[in-house]
Amino acid sequence: MTQAHSNLSGNQRRKMRSASRLYAVQALFQMEHSSQTIEAVTQEFLHYRFGETYEGEEMLDGDIGHFKMLVEKAVEQQAKIDQMTDRALVARWPLGRIDPTLRALFRAAGVELIGKDTPPKVAITEYVDVAKAFFDGGDEPKFVNAVLDHMAREARPEAF
Repeated sequence: MTQAHSNLSGNQRRKMRSASRLYAVQALFQMEHSSQTIEAVTQEFLHYRFGETYEGEEMLDGDIGHFKMLVEKAVEQQAKIDQMTDRALVARWPLGRIDPTLRALFRAAGVELIGKDTPPKVAITEYVDVAKAFFDGGDEPKFVNAVLDHMAREARPEAF
C-alpha cells in the first residue's frame, strides 16, 4: 500500500477501488471502439478522468494501481476471459452479440474472478453495481449477476 493510501480510511479505499472498476470498464469499452492503444487510453483516464469534473459532478479518484492492473490483465487475458464469458452465456447469445459495455464489464470482472485478491462475491457485487451505473432501471444488472456467478463458479469453485 502506498503512503497516500495508508492515510485513507477503509471506506475511502473501497470507494476508490469501486471507481477504478467503473473507469476500467469505460477504458476497455473505449479501446474496443477506437484504434487507441492501451497506453493512450490509460494515460487519458489518469490525466483527464480521475478526479475531474463532468457535467458539474466531480468524479471520484480511482485506485490507479487497481485500474491499471484491471485494464492490462483484461487485455492480456482477453481470450481466456471471453471463453469463460461465452460458456456462461446461453448458446444463442454469443459474446459478439452482447452490448459492448457488457463485454467490457465481463472482461474487467473476469480479471478479478480469475485472480485471487478479490473474493468472488465481492467482485460480483461490485460489477453488478457498475452495471447499474450504466444501465439504470434495465434488466442488465440481473443478467450481469447471473453471468458473473457462472464465471466465478468456473474460475474459483473452491470459493463457493
